Amino acid sequence: MLCFAILTTLLLLTPVSCDEQLIVTFTRYLSQLERKEVLNNCLAKKFDWYTIPKARHVEPLDSDFSVIYVGHELGVIRPTLLDHTLVNDVVVDKPVHGSLKSDNPQSGEGAGNADNKDSSSSYLDYFRRKVLSVSSRSIASLVHAPALWRRGYRGAGVSVAVLDTGLNKNHPHFNSIVDALDFTDENQPNDQVIGHGTFVAGVIASSKDCPGIAPDASIYSLKVFDSQQKSHTSWFLDAFNYVLQKKIDIINLSIGGPDFQDSLFINKVMELTASGVIFISAMGNDGPLYGTLSNPADQLDVIGVGGMNYDDEIAEFSSRGMTLWELPGGYGRVKPDIVTYGTAIRGSNIKGSCRYLTGTSVSSPVVTGSVVLLTEIMKKNERLSRVLSPASIKQILMVSADRLKGANMFEQGSGKMNLVRAYELLQGYVPQITITPNKIDWTDCPYMWPICSQPLYHTSMPTVVNMTIINGMSVTGTIPKSPTWHPNQQTKGGLLEVSFTYSSLLWPWSGYLAVKISVSKAGAHFAGTVEGYILVTVQSPATSEDITEQTSTLHIPVKVNIIPTPPRNKRILWDQFHSIGYPEGPFPRDNLSVQNSPLDWNGDHIHTNFNGIYKYLRSKGFFIEILSTHFMCFEALNYGFLFIVDTEDTFYENEIEKIQSDVDKKGLNLMIFADWYNSAIIKHAKFYDENTKQYVLLQGGGANIPALNKLLISWDIVLGDKVWMGEIDLGFKRLDFASGASLVAFPEDGKVFTATLKDEGSEFVHGKEMIVNDVPVFGLHHGINGSIGVYGDSSCFDNAGNTARDCFWFVEELLHMVNSRKFSFSEEVGKELEPWNKVENFRSPKIASTPLFHQYSRVITSRDGDIVFQDQPYCPVHVPVSARDFNDTYPVGQLANKLMSLDTEHHTLDLISPDETEDNLRLFYMLGFITFLTVVVVCVFLYIMVSFFNRRRIVNVMYPVRTRRRV
Repeated sequence: MLCFAILTTLLLLTPVSCDEQLIVTFTRYLSQLERKEVLNNCLAKKFDWYTIPKARHVEPLDSDFSVIYVGHELGVIRPTLLDHTLVNDVVVDKPVHGSLKSDNPQSGEGAGNADNKDSSSSYLDYFRRKVLSVSSRSIASLVHAPALWRRGYRGAGVSVAVLDTGLNKNHPHFNSIVDALDFTDENQPNDQVIGHGTFVAGVIASSKDCPGIAPDASIYSLKVFDSQQKSHTSWFLDAFNYVLQKKIDIINLSIGGPDFQDSLFINKVMELTASGVIFISAMGNDGPLYGTLSNPADQLDVIGVGGMNYDDEIAEFSSRGMTLWELPGGYGRVKPDIVTYGTAIRGSNIKGSCRYLTGTSVSSPVVTGSVVLLTEIMKKNERLSRVLSPASIKQILMVSADRLKGANMFEQGSGKMNLVRAYELLQGYVPQITITPNKIDWTDCPYMWPICSQPLYHTSMPTVVNMTIINGMSVTGTIPKSPTWHPNQQTKGGLLEVSFTYSSLLWPWSGYLAVKISVSKAGAHFAGTVEGYILVTVQSPATSEDITEQTSTLHIPVKVNIIPTPPRNKRILWDQFHSIGYPEGPFPRDNLSVQNSPLDWNGDHIHTNFNGIYKYLRSKGFFIEILSTHFMCFEALNYGFLFIVDTEDTFYENEIEKIQSDVDKKGLNLMIFADWYNSAIIKHAKFYDENTKQYVLLQGGGANIPALNKLLISWDIVLGDKVWMGEIDLGFKRLDFASGASLVAFPEDGKVFTATLKDEGSEFVHGKEMIVNDVPVFGLHHGINGSIGVYGDSSCFDNAGNTARDCFWFVEELLHMVNSRKFSFSEEVGKELEPWNKVENFRSPKIASTPLFHQYSRVITSRDGDIVFQDQPYCPVHVPVSARDFNDTYPVGQLANKLMSLDTEHHTLDLISPDETEDNLRLFYMLGFITFLTVVVVCVFLYIMVSFFNRRRIVNVMYPVRTRRRV
C-alpha cells in the first residue's frame, strides 16, 4: 500500500521476469518450521530460490505467508507451488517508494502542510499553496476529550497499533509505549528521520506539551516504512499478523493508496476486522478531486476518515468519494465515513517538542484517539463490553456525527465527528443494523449530490444508489428475503419502479444494498416529488450463549423528484463501459505533461474527475445519463447524443454495427472526444521502479485510437497517431490542446477547424521540437439523420490535475451546432469551421505492442494463445419489485429496533465550554487563583468588620447610650 505522501508511486504491473520477491500464502497459519518444509518440498532442487527472513520479532510466530526470492519467472514457479495443498496463492511482493518529508524551519520537521506526495513533484507546491489558520488549542480539547477525562476515561486498558514510520520508545510525551518494533529490513524501530509516525502517535496518546486525545492508551509502534520511505506489502502483512497475535484493540493507518485490487492486503484487513480489531484509516490528500479515495479507507469494514478545517468546512486536500470498486457496471459507495479536524494540528515531533501538520494523516489519529476513549467506556461496562465491535463503534461515530452545511455525502460522509454526542449515544446502544446514506432524498441538496442534481423521468437509465449496511449484531449476517418497496400512493409513489441487489452474506460486519430506481410509463408526463420507503431485514446468528439469533429491520425513506420526459435533443448518454483505468490496468494520463501522476486512476466518470463537464451541462439544461454496459443495451431513439470520452477499451463488432445504424437511421448524434495514441510513446514511456529495478509497461495510450477508427471508418473518419499540444485560437475564445490526436481523414462534406501546434510526440521520443501549422483537431459531419463530431483531446474535460483550461463552453457550442444542423459557432466565438482539405497518403496509426491488454479489457480475452472476443454480457434487466402497502404511521427514519435509548439527564457530559482547551485549564487555574484571592479579601474584610463591630459593642458597654422611650 501507499502512504499519502507518495501516492504517485507506480507499482509493478508487468509480469515478473526474474530476481523477484514473491509472497507465498498458505491455507492456514503455519510455524516457521512448517513453512520451511512446504517450500522445500515444492522448490528444492528445482529452482534457484531462498526465503527472505522476516523481522526477528515475527519470524518465530505462526504466519500464513512467506516471502521468497526467486531467479525464475512467476509463471514458471507459481504452478509448482500451487500444487501443494497448503499453498493458497503466489503473488508479487509489491514495493512502495516515496517521500513523507515536509519542511518546517522552526522544528526541522514538516509543519503546516498536507503530507506531500513527493518532495520533487508539483504536488508539494499544490499543498503549500494555502496554509490554513493555526489554532493554539490542542486537538484533545477541540474534540472535547477532557470532558471524558473528568469521568475517568483517558484510554487506560486500550491498545492501539500505529503502523507508520516508527516511534522512539523513550519519547517523553508518552505514558505507555508497550513496544516499538521494526517490520522493515532496517532493524531500527525509532522514527529517526521522517517524524510522521511520531506525530500520528502523539495525536492519539501524547500526555504533555501537545496533548493527545487518549494519553493513557497503550501504544504499539509498528514501523512499516524505512528511512527511505520504502515499504513492501509483506511488511504490512507481518505487522497485521502481529496485531492478531497480540490481540491489539485498534489499528491506525494514516497511509493508503489507489490499489484496491491488492487482494492480499485487502483480505488481511478483512481478517483483522472479522477478528474484532477496529480499523481506522485516512481517506487521502488528493482532494478536491472526486474519485480519489485511498485503500484501505475505502473498504466497507474500515472507518475511513476525511479532513476539515476550523471553520467546519471540508478541507481542500481531503479526498472525495465515490468508491471506484464498483465501476463500470455499478455505482460507487459513499466514503468517507466521517470527517474531523486535519488542518494545522499540533502534535509531537521526534525531538520531544511540538509541531503542526495538515492532512488526513492527521484526521485519522484524531478519530483513533476518540475511539480509544469510547472503547475504554465499553470495556468497563459489562453490557456494552459484550457488543464492542468494529461495527458498533462505526455506528456510534456515524450516527452521532454533525452534518456540515454545504458539503455533499461524497465529501463528508455522515459529517463531523462529535465525541460528546457519541458518548451520550453509547450509553443506550442496542446492536442492530444501520445504513449509509440513511435515506434516498432528491430534495436534500447539496448533501445528496450527485443524486439530487438531476430529476428522474420515464425512459432514463435507472439511477443506482449504492448503500452500505453496517451490522452491529454480528460479524456475519444475511438478508433472508428481498427488501420491500412501500410507495406512498397519496404522493404518487407508485410511479417509481424499484429493484434491489444486495449482499448474500454480510461479512465482516457489513454489506451493500444497491437500489435501482426508474419512472414507469404512467409517470412520463408527471412533475413533482413522490415518496415511499424501503424495508430491509438482516438476520445474524447467535454469537454466544447469552446472545441468541438476532433480527433487525431498517426503514429507509425515499423522496424522488420526477419531471416529464425531456426532449431528445437535451438528453446525453455517457459511455462508461469502455473506460479502463488504474488499478485495473497500467493506462496513462491523457495529458503527457502531467509527470507527477502518470496513471489514470480517477474513474473517468461524470461524478468523479469529469464532474465539471457534468455540472456545466446540467446548468445549461442538458440531462446526462450513464451507460454502464455495452452499446447493445440502449435505445438510440431516446437520446440526442452519445458521448464517447477518453475510451481505453475496444468495441464488440455488433456494437460498431449498432452505432453506425443508430447514427444513420435513428438520428443519434455521435460525439467523440479522443486523446493521444502513439506506439513509439507507449513503448518509450515505461516507468522505472527503483525498488524492483524493472519497468512498468503501458498497455495503451490516452485513448484507444485504433478502436475508435474501427468505429468511425464507415464515415471515412480516421484519427492519426501524432501527438499535439498548444493553444487553439477560435477568434474571441481559446482552447488548450494537451496531448491530443489530429484528424487524417474526414468526409468531404464535413468541416473542421485547424490550429498551429507543437508535435509533442516527436519531442517526447526524439527530443526535437517541431511546430506545425494547420493541424486539423476537430471535425463535424452532418449525415442524413445523425451528426458526428470528433475532437482529438479530452484533457479539457478532466479535473484530475490537468493544466489545460476547461472547454465546457466548446462542448455547449458543439451541441448547439448539432441541434441546429449548422457548421458555425456563435458570435461569441467568432471563428467559422473550414472545409476539409484531403490528406494525401495518410498513415493510419501503428498499433502498439500491448501483450497484456486483454487482461484488462472487458471486450477481448486470450484463449489458447489467441486474442478473441469475450462472451458479450447480457443486458441488465430492471425488474421492479411488487409494491407493498404504505404504512403512514411508520415514523420517517424510525428503526425497528431503537438505536439509542438515551437518557440525557444522566448521561450528558459536563462540558465547561465549547472552547475547552489546555487554555481552559490555564483559565481554570487562573479562576482558582482569583477565587482564592477573593476568598482572602472577603475573609480580611469580614475580619475587619467583625473587629469593628466588636469594638463598638465594647465601647457601648462601657458608655451606655440613653434612649427616649417611645409609646
